[in-house]
Amino acid sequence: MNPEADKVTRYNPLSGYLKKRYGQKVFKVTIDSHLTCPNRDGTIGYGGCSYCDPSTLVPEDFKGRTLSVDEQLRAGMERVRRRHGAERFIAYFQVNTNTHAPLDHLERIYREALVHKDVVGLAVSTRPDCAGERILDLLVEIKKQKDLWLELGLQSANDKTLERVNRGHGAAAFEDAVKRARDRSLEVCAHVIIGLPGEGREEVLSTARFLSGLRPWGVKFHQLQVVKGTPLEEAYNRGELKVLGLEEYATLVVECLELMPPETLIHRLVGDTPERYLVAPRW
Repeated sequence: MNPEADKVTRYNPLSGYLKKRYGQKVFKVTIDSHLTCPNRDGTIGYGGCSYCDPSTLVPEDFKGRTLSVDEQLRAGMERVRRRHGAERFIAYFQVNTNTHAPLDHLERIYREALVHKDVVGLAVSTRPDCAGERILDLLVEIKKQKDLWLELGLQSANDKTLERVNRGHGAAAFEDAVKRARDRSLEVCAHVIIGLPGEGREEVLSTARFLSGLRPWGVKFHQLQVVKGTPLEEAYNRGELKVLGLEEYATLVVECLELMPPETLIHRLVGDTPERYLVAPRW
């Protein structure tokens, strides 16, 4: 009996999609575009989302250094080559809001990633309220040269939850951005956080149903993580916040997966904040 034959993938993983598309494993390289967030700089609000510290996303090698996209890509690709033997990469504009800048600046930094022959595509992470018409049009132009997908933070489809975590937009803004991106044939990966303050099973599954109705190209699931220095840590230390246990979280993720369209690519099932920043949960 072959144990491998009994292994069944019950969802559609991004890794399998990338390997099939490019004929080999493809790895992401995180890019810090040195942009800020409209929910921090006063454009929309101040303080940011209560769970967020964008510095946790910056690779340690890059902290305290203002490196160009080219410099970050070269260093990041070399690091991943050594660790994984990788040959093909996705330039992942991940830190903060990567469409929150003038169009000419955005075009310059995106094109700086395009020129690398081993970069097969770009992933651009942003907020749904920072995905205006001209920005989406620019992404369409970039996509004509290499693959590109847009990562949009939803986190929850419950507007009360979004207000509670100081998200700065509602679910309607996400739905609108997804539909406008789809009209341009742009693939969208949605970010969802399971275990947000005030949410239980029904709220989590309601978000999954909302997403399922939009039939997203991809979804990233994250457990709520309490990060040092955030307003959420203060609430946790006061005993006002309970985080999910591993089994409880896994059960909710499975239920969410069962609601997703079978063609939706699952980019992630769990978050991985570096331990030095993480307060809870510690599974």
